[in-house]
Amino acid sequence: MSTGQPIRVGLEQESDYAFRISFDDTELDPLLTDEPAPLGHDQGPNPSRLLLAAIANCMAASLLFALRKFKNTPGKLHASISAGTERNADGRWRIPSVQVELQLADPADDYQQFSRILEQFENFCVVTQSVRAGIEVGVTVKDGTGAVVYDSGSAEPA
Repeated sequence: MSTGQPIRVGLEQESDYAFRISFDDTELDPLLTDEPAPLGHDQGPNPSRLLLAAIANCMAASLLFALRKFKNTPGKLHASISAGTERNADGRWRIPSVQVELQLADPADDYQQFSRILEQFENFCVVTQSVRAGIEVGVTVKDGTGAVVYDSGSAEPA
């Protein structure tokens, strides 16, 4: 199995629960995120909304890729996603499931190889398939001197 380049993102706390996210190795403008009240001030999307956006965006892009792979020229796609939250056994909020809706611009009969497209497009979605399979997350905490004060184990990108 080949390994791609690591994807790197940096965050810097701006105030309270607001963080400025920079997308390393890109020319993209930083993005401000924040938690909703009462913790934050709703200055930007929170991590849960970013997760949902990533899933829906990836699914729409994967469907578009599959449609074009079979020489279709689809109109504009629309996507929406919703999720409920519930507390786990420890009383912590979690997102147990999401529901994505993808809307095509044209009738299904207008697309070539449509049944094959529907059979395979989800497999092209890096984000959704990664979330479904589970992602190992390693966490290291360093103090102000740079000393490691916590290490849950490594999940370094290859």
